[in-house]
Amino acid sequence: MDKGIDWWIRTECGRAKYAQLSQRRGFFASLRLAWFVVIAGIRDVVLSPIQTKIRNLLRGT
Repeated sequence: MDKGIDWWIRTECGRAKYAQLSQRRGFFASLRLAWFVVIAGIRDVVLSPIQTKIRNLLRGT
């Protein structure tokens, strides 16, 4: 697997889905893979730390 993708997709299930999608060939398969990486990257890199901060604020820690 691409080492750079580990930074963008941090969950094991996301990495498994990436591996599955990267095996497919064709224009629409490439488009689907790009779409998946963008959405997973936003979710794992941007939203996950924000959700953690909000969760900690709500807990009072």
